[in-house]
Amino acid sequence: MTPERLARIKQTLNTRQPDLSVLTDQVHKPRNLSAIIRSCDAFGLANMHVVWPKEGFRAFRKTAGGSYNWVTTHTHRTMDDAIDTLRKQGHKLYAAQLSDRAIDFREADFTVPCTVILGNEVDGVSADAADQADEHIVIPMMGMVESLNVSAACAIILTEAQRQRQLAGMFDQRRLSDDEYNRLLFCWCQPTVKRYCDDRKLPYPPIDPETGELIDGVGWMQEVRKLRANP
Repeated sequence: MTPERLARIKQTLNTRQPDLSVLTDQVHKPRNLSAIIRSCDAFGLANMHVVWPKEGFRAFRKTAGGSYNWVTTHTHRTMDDAIDTLRKQGHKLYAAQLSDRAIDFREADFTVPCTVILGNEVDGVSADAADQADEHIVIPMMGMVESLNVSAACAIILTEAQRQRQLAGMFDQRRLSDDEYNRLLFCWCQPTVKRYCDDRKLPYPPIDPETGELIDGVGWMQEVRKLRANP
């Protein structure tokens, strides 16, 4: 962990937006899912929500460019489950959906806690999810095609969300809770140890926030070996 790498990790965490997210509604192409994750990382989102396609969820790592390491992805069995979770968090829901009540995406207020719902490549946002959305938003089209690829639409919408939040000063101070900041700092600084702990259901060992290194890596590993020797 170089000082420059640690500084970049901290700078990124300091601008993460915990109350802005994306929810994909049965988006099934791995390349699209991974491109969406990449956009979430690029525009400062801390979380992304996914409703499993019938084939299951699997981000295509080459397209994601490692972004799946930097965005916490929450999967849900159904759209109702996902919407219920986000409602409990106080999120306003914007469905990217062409309809009679749709507004220009630039007219939506992205400075409030909110989630952008993106539909799948064939059917768009499901009818039930569209009914539950607070607003429908569209990207005005001036060509012959009626819509953009879902991942391209995501990037355009998040560009506007980022612009509004920058103007409101929402990137000027850390917005993650202390617990979430410290959890992510560990995960990002120590990905190998994180995987080791997750696989064995072990608590994460403490790290030095000034260096990103384990405070007592040798002592921690000795304790782990003792625990595993005496289950």
